[in-house]
Amino acid sequence: MRFSDILGNERAVEQVRALIDNERLPHALLLHGEPGVPKLALARAMAQYLHCENRTDGEPCGVCPSCRQHESFNHTDTFYSFPFIKKEEDSNCDDFMPEWRDFLKECPVVEDYQLWLQLLKNDNSQPHILVKESENIVRKMNMSSFVSKYKVLIMWLPEKMREDCANKLLKLIEEPFDDCKFILVSDNPKEILPTIFSRTQRIELPRPAMATVAGYLANRYGIGQEDAMAIAASADGNVCHAEHLLQADNENHEFHLKFIELMRLAYMRELAKLKVWSEEIAAMKREKARRFLAYAARQVRENYISNLHIGDLNYMTGEERQFSVKFAPFINEGNIERLLDEFTRADIEIQGNGNAKIILFDMAIKITILIKK
Repeated sequence: MRFSDILGNERAVEQVRALIDNERLPHALLLHGEPGVPKLALARAMAQYLHCENRTDGEPCGVCPSCRQHESFNHTDTFYSFPFIKKEEDSNCDDFMPEWRDFLKECPVVEDYQLWLQLLKNDNSQPHILVKESENIVRKMNMSSFVSKYKVLIMWLPEKMREDCANKLLKLIEEPFDDCKFILVSDNPKEILPTIFSRTQRIELPRPAMATVAGYLANRYGIGQEDAMAIAASADGNVCHAEHLLQADNENHEFHLKFIELMRLAYMRELAKLKVWSEEIAAMKREKARRFLAYAARQVRENYISNLHIGDLNYMTGEERQFSVKFAPFINEGNIERLLDEFTRADIEIQGNGNAKIILFDMAIKITILIKK
């Protein structure tokens, strides 16, 4: 993993590179940011750069024995710790290394927690970092390094560490051996046990710019820049979400058709058909219905921007843009805020386990009034 493989976050890359070059890398560093930010990739690039025998232009060389071991996830002095689901009483992360290597291969840019659950064949049990893993970590970090100056432990999602596990690691993290480095990678640092959190230095990684995410999607999946920008905007810069949207293109298409149906029936005030429409959306079940409402709200915003003729701020797929040509004039200063309020209110009420059929039909009726304002 090279620093140039990291999506965005140039400032964080420069910061960690400088720490390593100047031999000032702290014994415990926490990389944190929202889900969908490429933090694990940065941790891997750091470990490879730290171990590289011939650093070149601020990058690991990629050809020395250490780099080759990193590329195959087999570096002797690099260890991984991550949440898992207990198989046996003495289960630890070593029992899941085949799944972990598959995970790293499938997620070269940004870690996808949902994919990890699938690889674990999750049966609704929540994975954690358990106490037996602390014993495993202590044993590994107590050993002498084999081929490098430093041993590195990369811990993914330390917020899922059980308290008894954390307690056994406190002394090691606070007063490690000189050749030990801990790199913690978190989606939610507020959930990390304070005793662990307080013993780390921290670097926050923001979401990459939408143009950066769009460029990545276009290059990796071979889609047009316009569609890539629309997907990146819909995902709000969350790389994982953007990839899920792209892979679930049929859902986006389904939502687009349902949005067109809603607006056409609302304009014609076909209340009976709107009732049927509401029942169909409610039948999607709660989370999918909420995703539709988020999609519909974004379409309203995009059509308002289109109506203002601000093309640089407009992110729609070709299919969406085609409908927008005639629809955009109906979204204006007189109704944009109230339309968005209706989608937001419906989402909140459905999230609160309200009757989705009633909530959606009520929303649809109000849209029949707002769409002609």
